[in-house]
Amino acid sequence: MKVKVFTDGFEGHVRRSLDRTRRREAGERLEPEKIITFGDPMMMFELMTVQRLRLFQTARKKKLSISALAVELGRNRGSVTRDVNKLKQFGLIRLREETNRGHGIVQIVEPVAKKIEMRAEL
Repeated sequence: MKVKVFTDGFEGHVRRSLDRTRRREAGERLEPEKIITFGDPMMMFELMTVQRLRLFQTARKKKLSISALAVELGRNRGSVTRDVNKLKQFGLIRLREETNRGHGIVQIVEPVAKKIEMRAEL
């Protein structure tokens, strides 16, 4: 699945929805995708900070817990936790529970998609 992030607000959402409906009615097979729409580019840039993009890229390459991500990124665990929660809130990553032998359960951070496509209209 692909994640697409747009900054064209409600008008862009309506335009894309009508286009997808037209294509489906024409019999076109559409790939599943998740779309996130922001009202303005600044809102997108507040979510997709450099540190959060680094976190996403690292989680895409390796299966790591929040603590392991903090070590890998050279960051404070609390800061990484806040960034993970924000990215999870917007549906860009998920937490998956995994057995950690002798230590119970650990939550692994993983992206919902291997690719994020971001478009900002200024």
